[in-house]
Amino acid sequence: MSCDGTVGSRSIRAMKRTSLSWPHYATCLWPGMADLWWRGRMSGLPVAIIFAFAVNWLLVSQFIYPGWLAGGLPRIAFWIGLIVWGFWVSRSFRELPALLVPREISDRPDRFREAHAAYLAGQWKTAEKLLTETLAIEPRDPPALLLLCGVYRHTDRTESAEVLLGEIEKVEAADRWWLEVAAERKRLSRTAQAPIPAI
Repeated sequence: MSCDGTVGSRSIRAMKRTSLSWPHYATCLWPGMADLWWRGRMSGLPVAIIFAFAVNWLLVSQFIYPGWLAGGLPRIAFWIGLIVWGFWVSRSFRELPALLVPREISDRPDRFREAHAAYLAGQWKTAEKLLTETLAIEPRDPPALLLLCGVYRHTDRTESAEVLLGEIEKVEAADRWWLEVAAERKRLSRTAQAPIPAI
C-alpha cells in the first residue's frame, strides 16, 4: 500500500460499485478465511489455525478451567486477541475487493473487450497480447482463459490449449463455465483430428 492510501481508497470505491454482498464480507470475520475460501490460498491456513487455537485456548482457560492460569492473564490475552482480531478483520475487509474483483480496482486498463474484438476479427497475435495483459491483472478469469485457449487452438498450438484447458478446469471460478469448457474441449478434439491452418 502506498503512503497516500490509494489502495485503501480504491478498495472503498470498489466496495461501493461491485456486487460483493454480506456473505463475501462474513468470511472476513475469521482471520485467514477469506484467502482460503475465495482463492484457496494456503497462506491463510496458518492464520486461521492460529486464530482457532487462540479462541479455544481462551474459552478453555476462561470457562472450563478458570483457575488454570493466574487471575489477570486470560483477561490480558483476551484484549490482546481482540486487538489482533480487529486488525485482521479490517485488513481482510480492505483486501477483499482486490481478492475477488481485481480487474475493477486495478490501475491498469481492462483490455478484455479489446482482446475479444481482436479475437473475433481473427487477429490472433493482438488478441493473445491483450489477453496476457488481462490475465496479468486477474490470472484466474475464466472468460479470458477460455479466449486464450481459443487463440492457441486457432494458431495450431493444441498442446498449449489442452494444458490451459486442464488448468481452467481446476479453477473453482470456472465451475459456472462448464458448458463453454466442454465446447472448447470438443473444438480442440476436432482440431487435433483436422488441424486448422494458422492465419
